[in-house]
Formats: sequence, C-alpha cells, structure tokens
Amino acid sequence: MMKMINKRFLLIIIIVVALAVGFVGGSYFQIQKISVPVVGDLINKGLGQPKNVDFATFWTAWNLLQDKYVDKGKLNAQEMVYGAIDGMVRTVGDPYTVFFKPKESKEFSEQISGSFSGIGIEIGLRDNVLTVIAPIKNTPAARAGLLAGDKILKVNDKSTDGMAIDQAVSLIRGPKGTTVRLTYTREKMPSPTEITIKREVIKVPAVDWKMLNDNTAYIGISMFNGNLDSEFQKIADEIAASKADRIILDLRNDPGGLLDSAINIAGYFLDSNKIVTIERFGNGTEQPFRTSANGKLKNYPLVALINKGSASASEILAGALKDNRGVTVVGETSFGKGSVQELTELPQKSSLKITIARWLTPSGKSIDENGIKPDVEVKLTEEDIKAGKDPQLDKALELIKNLK
Repeated sequence: MMKMINKRFLLIIIIVVALAVGFVGGSYFQIQKISVPVVGDLINKGLGQPKNVDFATFWTAWNLLQDKYVDKGKLNAQEMVYGAIDGMVRTVGDPYTVFFKPKESKEFSEQISGSFSGIGIEIGLRDNVLTVIAPIKNTPAARAGLLAGDKILKVNDKSTDGMAIDQAVSLIRGPKGTTVRLTYTREKMPSPTEITIKREVIKVPAVDWKMLNDNTAYIGISMFNGNLDSEFQKIADEIAASKADRIILDLRNDPGGLLDSAINIAGYFLDSNKIVTIERFGNGTEQPFRTSANGKLKNYPLVALINKGSASASEILAGALKDNRGVTVVGETSFGKGSVQELTELPQKSSLKITIARWLTPSGKSIDENGIKPDVEVKLTEEDIKAGKDPQLDKALELIKNLK
C-alpha cells in the first residue's frame, strides 16, 4: 500500500534558512508511505533477504556483540538496526541518498516545510567537503562575510569530515536568536577562521528587477520558490511596458527550488513546447519537460549570468536558454547539482531519501557534477566584492549592447 504525494523540488541543495515558503532546493521528492512488518529484537530476521546476498557475516557479528560485548546494557537492538541501514546507504557514495532515523526524519520534514530559522546559506558537498554554495543576500551569513566556495570544517566543535549534508543542516539551523559557530577556510586564506553567527528567520524575495540604463532591464532571481511565478508575471508585464529592449538575467547564487517554476520562467523566454530539461532514470528511460507559457519576453536579446553558487533550477534554466536560444552565458561554471530524490517514509517514522534520476539539458548533457559552463568566463574575486565591483555584470552589459 503506497500513498504518493507528488511535488517537484529541484534540490538540490539543502537550504539552511527559514523561508516564507516551504522549499528545499532542487530535488524532486516523491513522498511515499510503505507498510512492512517492524523489525524488533531479531523478529523479521529473514524478511526480504535478497537471494544472492549472504547475511551470515552480519548475523555472526550481531550475535558476537550480543554474547560478548562487555557492557551489554549499552546495546540497543533498534539503534543497531538503524546503524546498519545507515552504513548500507552510505556505501553508495551519494551525499543526497540518506537514511533518517525518526528524529532526523521529523527535522527533515520541518526543513521541507520551511518551519525553521537559520543563517542564510546553501550548502553542499564538493569533493566530499562541506561547502558553501551561496550566502543569500542580506542574511546573517552574508553579513558575516561567508562566500560561495568556502569550506566549512567545523560546526560548533563538531568536525564536518564525513558529515552528511542533512546532519550539517540540522546542526546549523536552530531557533531564532540563538547562535552557531562555524570554522571555515577558503582559497588563499592562511589559516581557518572561526565566526559566530546569530540565527534569524530568513525572508528572501524570489525575484527583483531594475533598469540598468536607458534600455537594459536587469532581472535577478534569488530562488525558484512558490512565490516566483506570480512575482515574475508582474515583472514581465512591467518590462513589456517599459523602455527596455534587452534583458540581463542574473542567476548567480541561486540555489534552485521548484522545477515547475523553472519550466514556467523558461516559457517567458522560449517558444511553447520547447524542452527545458530531461529527467533520466536508472533504467535508461527519459521524461522531457516542456514549456507551455506565452513567450512574452522571447524576442528580447538576452544574456544570462551564473556562478558556482548557481544550482539545480537555475542551472536547468541557464541550460535551457543556452541550448534552445543560444543565449550567451557569462560568469563561472555552476555548482553541478542535478539529481532527483524520492523520500520514502519507513516504519517507526524513519525515512529514506534516494536519488532516483538525474537532470539533463535539452541537448542531453548531464548537469549533475558537471554544471553549466559559461560561454564567457569572468571571475568575481573577493577583492572585487570588497571594492564594490562586479566584472561579471560589466561583461554582460558590454556583450548585450551588440545584440539585436
């Protein structure tokens, strides 16, 4: 018996913020509830054993612990089962495939609903190191000086070596007004730095726009959340009524969000029925997702901005614009998080999040781990940020002048 609740999230990144809407960057979560007998003290011992796997070593180790461990009072059969499942899941080597014990499962569900406070960063794993994908503008993390690419070595006094993303999220988030200590390092930093950040409820507008000069509209998308579609429709109407005749679309430090929103936004810039992304499953089957919107902004010359803080939905949108319209992309290679997770609720309120598919660009290139490469690479250094300079935006303005 399965109960399916379909919501398409592009997570891709775990968001350590409290948002006005529920959102976990970029995963497509199918939430399932399954009914199977509960594993207790060695009941259901042989339930569901695969035919070609010998569990003799597992049960021998189990029995040796039960018979010989010096402090039998510390042996908890259910926790031992949870530990075995967690170890099994970790062997696949995918940071987004995770087993949650009941307490962790509850915390993750709260995270999806957005009912928590944090510091305003997106985090992921890069080369198995906990890494800042992007600090969100005007949040405690941004004010503390954290930058995309910073490596988080400790959360409070706990090392992040081998730590799962979801565990890090659980440690970083917390009640409004409380603090968290992060030890981090970055390129050219002589030694790790420790900072203390006070948690807040983070409310971030999904999108804003402005005129950069007499004829260039600038649109900045912060995340693909539930508010984006209605906000973007208003912006598209305002741009159409303005003197703008070209657009710069800024997807930098955008961690992603709802797939449906990415498809809808792509529809403003593309003809109807154009492929935005392709979902490829483990068995090789594929499902394309196409535009259906009105193409209201499709005739405007367009340049897109990305950086290593662009992930999931923002990568999908950049790839769709690049493949379908040949839009010039400026900046740095994006993060490269393009996978789909399915969340299954297990007995005793535990759960299992499994990567079941990957996202491809319309031309068939995998986003996951590869990212979107810019047509024109421009770095934004720490010195640029401190000096208030933006060479990436400057390059986009230079290029768009010559587009028709």
